[in-house]
Amino acid sequence: MVLDSASKRPNVVVFFTDQQRWDTTGIHGNPLNLTPNFDRMAQQGTHIYHSFTCQPVCGPARSCLQTGKYATQSGCYRNGIPLPESELTLAHHFKAAGYQTGYIGKWHLADEEPVPVSKRGGYEYWLGSNLLEFTSDTYRTVVYDNDNEPVHLPGYRVDAMTDAAIRFIDGKSSDADPFFLFLSFLEPHHQNHLDDYPPPDGYREPYTGRWIPPDLAALGGSAHQHLGGYFGMVKRLDEALGRLLDALKSLGLDDQTIILFTSDHGNHFKTRNDEYKRSCHDSSIRVPTAITGPGFEGGGQLRSLVSLIDLPPTLLEAAGIAIPEEMQGTSIVPLLRSQNERGQEEVFIQISESQVGRAIRTKRWKYGVTAADKDGWIDASSDRYQDQYLYDLLSDPYELSNLIGLESHHEVTEVLRKRLIRRMVAAGEQEPVFDSAEPWSYGQRQVYIHESES
Repeated sequence: MVLDSASKRPNVVVFFTDQQRWDTTGIHGNPLNLTPNFDRMAQQGTHIYHSFTCQPVCGPARSCLQTGKYATQSGCYRNGIPLPESELTLAHHFKAAGYQTGYIGKWHLADEEPVPVSKRGGYEYWLGSNLLEFTSDTYRTVVYDNDNEPVHLPGYRVDAMTDAAIRFIDGKSSDADPFFLFLSFLEPHHQNHLDDYPPPDGYREPYTGRWIPPDLAALGGSAHQHLGGYFGMVKRLDEALGRLLDALKSLGLDDQTIILFTSDHGNHFKTRNDEYKRSCHDSSIRVPTAITGPGFEGGGQLRSLVSLIDLPPTLLEAAGIAIPEEMQGTSIVPLLRSQNERGQEEVFIQISESQVGRAIRTKRWKYGVTAADKDGWIDASSDRYQDQYLYDLLSDPYELSNLIGLESHHEVTEVLRKRLIRRMVAAGEQEPVFDSAEPWSYGQRQVYIHESES
């Protein structure tokens, strides 16, 4: 899409969920019909099939999406570190281009509640909470307005937030200037004080004891306890997406509005560590992502690997706004304009809190390392790492067989190690030393060197 100076730039809405796995969606094979609106959006717009977070925990992931920089670069490498007031966000860039900016929902980039104006990342309209999971409950939604007065929104929390977003859009629909709205839900994140996934009344029972993703079926965790409620929350989110799309259509804005649907990270249901995320596994890092609207209609299924950090430059370029040099991601817009453009062959993941970890994910391989002597709450990075994971996603897509140290896969590990080091340095980290895992052998395993590049 090329915009001339006389054209009104498209409105932009980010529909952002929290802790949503990619395989909650029908277009990724979930058989429960949870996401007909997302599936339709992905089929009619652009479906980013291989979409991954670059930091599988709330605050750091959000810092990446707001700034377009890795969490170690902005300093927000773990939860509880406020976004530096000097960092430029999407709001700053859109506002400078003449957009009206608004934020509704969970922020998680400040260190106080309510969030003062100086820590709102430049958003003009504000109806949010730093930690929505603590200021609200399922049917008691409390957020703060521009004056930091508490606002009680009626209805189930997803509906309450969606109502607020529709009111914002309706209020801007007749304005000459375009708007940029960031709508940030808590769902399907757990309600912390309950350690439960509370859906709307009546939405848990239809999905309890039904289909279970293969990794959860094999590894257990808390899936049998929580999956019914989790799926019920996803269902209501999709209904909210449908309501938002309907509102845009009724206001005549559907052809003028770019909508990005994505999530901050996934959910492994206590199968990879003692909580729900903070691991390199696809259950933690792979998310559902689709974009529709001007420039993205009929884009089809994009099979290149795309990181959360690639989405800020994508939105800016799609709106005709220059991409700042400090952004570390790569816009996908050129991939949609030209068949000859080649997308990324890998994504890079930084892991904090549960460990100081790093990983690289290609279409076939997953290679991860950890710094055993570092504390993920204190240390942002390390100069030394130990091999931790190697998965062959072609034969083991749900990462049930860790191949690290397997002698037949030594050359693959070496190639992936070099690629990971290259990505770490490009992200602004120092070049580390890696310690190899203890070697072991298994007679039926063999891999060829050319397979390491896939």
